[in-house]
This record gives sequence, structure tokens and C-alpha cells, in this order.
Amino acid sequence: MRKLKVGVIGCGGIANRKHLPAMEKNGNFEIVAFCDIIRERAEKAKAEFGEQGAAVYTDYKELLKEDVEAVYVLTPNSSHGPISIDAMEAGKHVMCEKPMAKTSAEAEAMLEASERTGKLLTIGYQNRYRSDSQYLKRACESGDLGEVYYAKAHAVRRRAVPTWGVFLDAEKQGGGPLIDIGTHALDLTLWMMDNYEPEMAVGSVYRKLADQTETGNAWGDWDPDIFTVEDSAFGFIKMKNGATISLESSWALNSLDVREAETTLCGTKAGADMVNGLRINRVNFGKQCVETPDLGKGGVAFYDGNAEKPADVEQRVFYDAVVNGKTLVVKPYQALVVTRILEAIYESGRTGQPVYFDR
Repeated sequence: MRKLKVGVIGCGGIANRKHLPAMEKNGNFEIVAFCDIIRERAEKAKAEFGEQGAAVYTDYKELLKEDVEAVYVLTPNSSHGPISIDAMEAGKHVMCEKPMAKTSAEAEAMLEASERTGKLLTIGYQNRYRSDSQYLKRACESGDLGEVYYAKAHAVRRRAVPTWGVFLDAEKQGGGPLIDIGTHALDLTLWMMDNYEPEMAVGSVYRKLADQTETGNAWGDWDPDIFTVEDSAFGFIKMKNGATISLESSWALNSLDVREAETTLCGTKAGADMVNGLRINRVNFGKQCVETPDLGKGGVAFYDGNAEKPADVEQRVFYDAVVNGKTLVVKPYQALVVTRILEAIYESGRTGQPVYFDR
């Protein structure tokens, strides 16, 4: 298997905790260029994960002049669109972290650039590659749940506000938990339903706990002065086929019902949730029953019971798409719909009115 030469733009937490270790573990990537606005971060990433002689930049446009086939865009949300578009126009395939973009207009421009240049574009929704997600997707595709007409997307933390980087900066991120972790839950739910045609969304966006002190936060007290995003947000989405989705997201919420990157599905034949593992509920021979699949070994695409993590699978899928022409699992039009819905919930929260699509 030949090596894939890549460049990494953004050498912060998501690069060092997710993508770079997974690429190193894969063994088929050559990371030959690193870029970060803080040069020391790029130098550190190069020293730990780079090829000998790898280049270091503080201007991503200089990195795009490098002889690489693909670029990883691992920067704050506000720069996902401009960097990804520039990369594709420079002839590079793109792996962009979630969410696709800060706004739907930027996401649409990214999709247009991919179609125009013929370059691959995918978004970092790695939760699709979990063993429970893969099993449930197969169940949905086989018709095991029947018509899924109601679903819940769960992204609730009790007190786990990220206090580093720019997570609390509305200008750079576009929002708080809704765009940060709600995006994973919504992506997972839409993917299971294979439904990307929303009709309407309505939502409420709250900043109720952000001014508190002695917060009990998992990563230490946050600074209310820089906490310019919501601490929780909730939405209701009606799809064109009549299906409905409720979306809950929070970094700080006085609730013990804590569930993140999970989905609940209700179909005409069966339902499913991810409470303490995957559970599928149905009626057999007139009796209610619950199935709990053993996901520890084999039987699920991308998973063989070994130590392969979702981030590892994500790199393999991207490699196979670029090098071997295989199909991407996370397609850009799907990620665009996620961004459109999130944007609609934010708008509804601001105006107090429902937002209708295609009007």
C-alpha cells in the first residue's frame, strides 16, 4: 500500500488527540507539512508525528503549495470554509473537522468547490464508526426497524464545559454545545434515518448557567467574561416526509440524564436506543422484548473486536477513498444538511419563530 502525503492545518487539541495519533497508527500516511498560527504548536506536532524534514508554516496558503494529495483542516469553525475551499482549489482532497462550517452559506460553498474541482471532501463525524452505530445502521438499512418516524438526538453533559482554546468564543466557533456536540448527535440521527430533507425547525437557545462561579465543571471553572456562547440548546425538526426529531444539547445543565453522541429511534417495527449499550425493542409473538447485541467481536463493518477506535477507522476510510477510489462514508451534502438545521435552531432561538427550509 502506497503512502499518502498529507498536510495538517491546525495543530491544536483535535489534531493531537484524534487525527495525528490515528494517522500514525495507520502507518500509510506521510505527514510532510504542518501549519498553525502559533508556530510552536506546529513545531511540536512535527516533532512527534512528522516525517523527517517536514515543513512548518504559520500561513496555510504556503502549506497549500506543498506536494501533498490531501489536507486536514483542524481549525476553529470560522475558518473551515475558507481553508477547505482554498485547499480544494489548490488540488488537494480535504478532511475537515466537524462541523462542516460555521454557516450554511460557507458549507454550500465548500460543497460547490468539491463538485467543481473534483476533489474529495469529508467531515469528521467519527461516531458513525462506533460498533453500536455500525450495527444500528445495518439494522436500519435492512428494514429491521421499519419506518423510523420519530427520533431523538442526544448531546447532554451535566457540567463539562471546554475551557481551553476558542470553544467559548461565539465569533470563532459560531456557537456552543449545539454546534460542538449537538452536531455529532444530529449527524448520527439523520444518517440512521437516511433522511436529509428537513421541512422546518424550531428551537430554544439558553445562556442560563454561564455566569455562575464554583461551577463543579469537569475541566475547572469557566470564565463568564469570555463565555459568549450558549450553555444549552434544544430543537425540534420536522422532516418533509412527516418524521420528527428532537435534539438536546448542553455543556452545563442541571440534569442527571447525561448522554452524548447518541440517538434514539422509533420505527413501525422496532425501536432502538444507546442506553448502557445498544438496545433494540420490539414485540415478538405478542410479547414485548429487548435485544442487546454483543458488539465485542466481529460481525460489524469496520470493527473486529480489536483495539481499533472510531478515529482509526475514519483515517482508513479517508485513505481508501483518496488512494483506492472507495466511497466516502461521510458525504459533504449530508454534513451540509446538519449545518443548515443547526443554523435554523440558532435562528429560531434568536427570533422566537420557526424556520422553514426551501422558502
